[in-house]
Amino acid sequence: MNQGTPPLPTDLKGKTLLFVTGRLASESVTTIVQQLAAKFHFQAEILTLGISVAALMHVDWLLRKLPEDLNCDLLVLPGWVQGDLTRLEEHVQVACLKGPKNILDLPEFFQSGSKTPADLSTYDIEIIAEINHAPRLPVSEIILLAESFAADGANVIDLGCIPGSTWNDVSLVVGELIARDLVVSIDSFNEDEVTLAVDAGASLVLSCNHTNLAWACQLDVEWVVIPDDIHDITTMHHSIEQLASHGRRFRIDPILEPIGFGFAASLQRYAAARQLWPDLPMMMGIGNLTELTEADTSGMNLLLAGFCQELGIQSVLTTQVINWARTAIKEFDFARRQAWHAIHKKTLPKHLSSDLVMLRDPKRHSANPEQLEQFARQIKDPNYRIAVSDDALYLLNRDGFWTDSDPFDLFQQAIAAGIELDSSHAFYLGYELCKARTALTLGKNYVQDEALSWGFLTCPEKSIHDRDRPQFRHSATPQQNTHE
Repeated sequence: MNQGTPPLPTDLKGKTLLFVTGRLASESVTTIVQQLAAKFHFQAEILTLGISVAALMHVDWLLRKLPEDLNCDLLVLPGWVQGDLTRLEEHVQVACLKGPKNILDLPEFFQSGSKTPADLSTYDIEIIAEINHAPRLPVSEIILLAESFAADGANVIDLGCIPGSTWNDVSLVVGELIARDLVVSIDSFNEDEVTLAVDAGASLVLSCNHTNLAWACQLDVEWVVIPDDIHDITTMHHSIEQLASHGRRFRIDPILEPIGFGFAASLQRYAAARQLWPDLPMMMGIGNLTELTEADTSGMNLLLAGFCQELGIQSVLTTQVINWARTAIKEFDFARRQAWHAIHKKTLPKHLSSDLVMLRDPKRHSANPEQLEQFARQIKDPNYRIAVSDDALYLLNRDGFWTDSDPFDLFQQAIAAGIELDSSHAFYLGYELCKARTALTLGKNYVQDEALSWGFLTCPEKSIHDRDRPQFRHSATPQQNTHE
């Protein structure tokens, strides 16, 4: 069995599951496991080993402490257990499975653990990522941006040009990008500029209407057709007919308008264009929403991906210039996969992936103050535990139990109670209390010694197992670890 935490068996009925835990969490684990056993019809046994905190368990330690004869079908271990589970399985001759790290996730783990994870590898919406004002940038910076955009999921790199001028180095830049196996488009109405780019290998031009139709028909490249009158999609008819008669490839873009400037009406025009031209490729410039709306963009991108997927809009033009949209390309990459899965599998885009749940968390686990007080009375060591409830922060060890919504006041309470801290412990508590306050403010989950979750932007932190200094190893609170 590999160490990637394989799914639960599909049928648990009649099987015996043995849950390993530590002393401090034994009661909580027993309560949850009994409920699960009744629901899923398995026999449950709890094995409480001689360790206070299950997060500190390691396979090497378990090899010494587990009984030789385990009468069970599956050994369920704490999610924090470190080491090679294969060695443990060979020793006990029983299949081993890591549960989730958070004890409150155990019911959900059993509910969904036997389900196959959603396959989000498929998409059919192309991302065209624009480098704005490309002529003003050094070639080296354009290359770095293009490679970064491609790594985030862009399929085409669009070079945004500057109206009223000709970029004489455009062919050089296009050649450099193509040499790096990148697909290139150019956003320009300048005939000389576009011709240079196409001759160098650009495969798409944004855009075409009556103003450049005559020479566009003579250039063998794919075009994006836009309306002559933005409010009337039928003004694309002539450009469509002329390009088609000259054997040119093209896609249409009715133009997405910003909120307050015809946003709803522009969405209606996309739907109308799909009815009018059911088979034509279509593009949407979603940057007009993400760049021009001062709000987090991940939700916008998923909504727009769903709209495009349902209407058969096969490409989007986006960019990430303004700071709140700085990860827009990667967001849409996640969004287009979820949208494809939801529509083609006829399921809601829910519980598929948490990559785009960034400000909040998919599910909130709030500490119970009464349980924390009970837990505090069991603590026999000086290590500090930090927890977050719906409206307060908590700091506790064998010497005290302090609570406040302000980390400064909480710290002062502890100092007034006589606790002594060296600089390392003070730094540690300050860092963790800062994370805890952020979690309290945003309604996020806080797990001591673990990074807050920011969706695909989450930056893992060193766990309590990885810290170089033993004094930083502070035991976790009961709601944090599966079998603590």
